[in-house]
Amino acid sequence: MAPPFDDVAVLPPGDSADALLARSAQARTLVLAEEILGGLVHKPRGVTVSEAPAADATHPDVIAHRALRRAVFVDEQRVFAHDDLDDVDSDPRAIVLVARDADGTVLGGVRLGPARPGEPDLGWWTGSRLAVEAGGRRRTGVRVGATLIRAAVARAESAGVLRFEADVQAPNARLFERLGWETVAPSRTVGGIDHVRMRRPMDRIARLVDATKAPLGDLVAGMAPPGFVGDDGAPVPGTDVVAACDAILPALVERDPEWAGWCSVLVNLNDLAAMGARPVGLLDAVGGADAEAVGRVLRGLRAAAAAYGVPVLGGHTTVDVPASLAVTALGTTARPVPAGGGRVGHAVRLTADLDGAWRPGYTGRQFDTTSRRRPEDLRAMVAAIGPDAAYRPAAAKDVSMAGLVGTLGMLAEASGTGAVLDVAAVPRPDGVGVADWFTCFPGFALLSTDEPGAPLPAAGPAVGTECGELVAGRGVALRWPDGETTTAVAGPVTGLGTATERTDR
Repeated sequence: MAPPFDDVAVLPPGDSADALLARSAQARTLVLAEEILGGLVHKPRGVTVSEAPAADATHPDVIAHRALRRAVFVDEQRVFAHDDLDDVDSDPRAIVLVARDADGTVLGGVRLGPARPGEPDLGWWTGSRLAVEAGGRRRTGVRVGATLIRAAVARAESAGVLRFEADVQAPNARLFERLGWETVAPSRTVGGIDHVRMRRPMDRIARLVDATKAPLGDLVAGMAPPGFVGDDGAPVPGTDVVAACDAILPALVERDPEWAGWCSVLVNLNDLAAMGARPVGLLDAVGGADAEAVGRVLRGLRAAAAAYGVPVLGGHTTVDVPASLAVTALGTTARPVPAGGGRVGHAVRLTADLDGAWRPGYTGRQFDTTSRRRPEDLRAMVAAIGPDAAYRPAAAKDVSMAGLVGTLGMLAEASGTGAVLDVAAVPRPDGVGVADWFTCFPGFALLSTDEPGAPLPAAGPAVGTECGELVAGRGVALRWPDGETTTAVAGPVTGLGTATERTDR
């Protein structure tokens, strides 16, 4: 565990604000600090924050920060007997942020990096060694400390951190609370000083879910067939046909038309695959500025249809209009697999194709595995739980625009449960960060649930593993290697509610 994230800007250890304010006139300057702690925290004028790799002991920022740390934590506070260096300082992923005034004088610094140095980065980071120079404290109160805390949070967010914590000296917890941090563990003594464990909620997943799926409850409630609320496809009543329809974002059609055409097939066939249907045909509706623009979209669409072995049955084409593309896919199965078939106690499994790369121009958002796959591999993946599959799960849903966690939230919502996802157990591609993988659109990724110990879907080159469970409640929690959980999705994703009629498997 990383050492304390100590802000020394305002309150020396062992002193309360009231005791300090009762002292001499010199201490009256802390009235300003109290006002700032009440919420009026601003970046001091002329202060800049720079960054350096914590492991580079020759970098001027690292030299300055280590000297400041020694002055504060060894000489002044005596938290450490000789020096405060530790294994975080040698982790190549750790970062030092240093604040300077307009003259270049060092005012303070902070360190942040993975919570477990030397182990794989799961998006769990801690902040530590936050210190403000004594002169900086006199000139700026807590504002330098607040600036560094904000900078650390912003830097952690940019690094894809989903859990960010710090051990904070107890008198300084109020400042962190004003900056959006929450206390998650009671006070404990570190180096003779009381500390509390605090956490800054990271809302990347929640923001994605809200942006992509939150409006659905008001827009399409009541339109899904009974038993299939929350599914991306719909059984056609009185038949064994399942229909799915997806539109591609106009910006993607404009920017990358061949890829948009390919994706229009991909997303629809994945929807059918999640319902256990065998694809039998496609219908397209495409528009563009001219014949050339439309032709590029259709080239991508035809290439994907040929690779998956699914015929294009017809459609509608318009020119001299804004870019648009929507595709409907038809499939067949006598027993559709619902998204709402999960139960409390079911194991959550992810079956995903990990052999790919970020689509150029869409790093962190679209992970492309399908454009390089052989046709037989593509067809094996979309047949993973199809009518001819040896095993069909109780519930399934393909990972969509809401990302892995948001899609699990939709499956849980339709099933009337909550879900817990084990961060370290989720299979992901080499070199891809947890946050990006949890929020991107993958080429092929299928979430399924069933009783623990049930078989995994057989999906050709895609790999699968058990990585969570459905639980009582709602929303999605992330479970970390230390057993702690953090909330990723607090409640229902779509507002569509649960499947009102259970479908036999």
